[in-house]
Amino acid sequence: MFGSSKRHVFKPTAYGTTRRTRRIPRWLVLMLTGVVLGAGGLLFLQKSYGPTRLTVQQSEQLHYDLNSANMDKQRLQTELSRETRTLTEVRTQLESQTAQLESTKDQLEQASKDIAMFAQAMPADPRGTSPGIRAASFTSNEDQLNYEFLVMQDEGKTALFQGKVELTVAGRYSNRKSGHIDLPAFDLNLERYSHVDGSAPMPEGFTPREVTIKIMRNGSDKVVGTRTIRVIR
Repeated sequence: MFGSSKRHVFKPTAYGTTRRTRRIPRWLVLMLTGVVLGAGGLLFLQKSYGPTRLTVQQSEQLHYDLNSANMDKQRLQTELSRETRTLTEVRTQLESQTAQLESTKDQLEQASKDIAMFAQAMPADPRGTSPGIRAASFTSNEDQLNYEFLVMQDEGKTALFQGKVELTVAGRYSNRKSGHIDLPAFDLNLERYSHVDGSAPMPEGFTPREVTIKIMRNGSDKVVGTRTIRVIR
């Protein structure tokens, strides 16, 4: 009435009961493969292009180099501070010296004006020559003759004069005999004025009494200025 039904007959096998085989899903295989490939690629990139892993010795050397660099930095900062202080001191000294130089320059300008006024007030050479000996002083001390004198040209006649000076010393020896000594000539160059000073040894037992100054141009024996001055003892 309801039709016939077939029963499945159990068929034993030599390997036991047969079951239906289950396969791993394809998507899981692809995912695992991707994970493996990604991990391998990451390791390859780190090894090939990533930073190198340091050994213990390399790490210690790196720390040592870093400490040395910090010490060098501190040393350089200290030197920079010292050089900065030195530069500041030098700048201060330079400013002070500049101010002193300006002050000295002003004093020299004032001295030049004073000398010009003094030159105008100096009495002329009694002989009226130019150049002339405007003032002179001779002193004797322990066989030494010290001298200083002022030679000037008249105002308006200040072309460079080049010549020489001869000093003739007259005096007396210890045996009461009179005599004179010609000192070595020396050069004289002046425009408006020239202050001449110096000293010369005297022979033992010789007492200088007076000195004659003679001025001559270079290349000529003609006396263009002369004056005789007594020696102060």
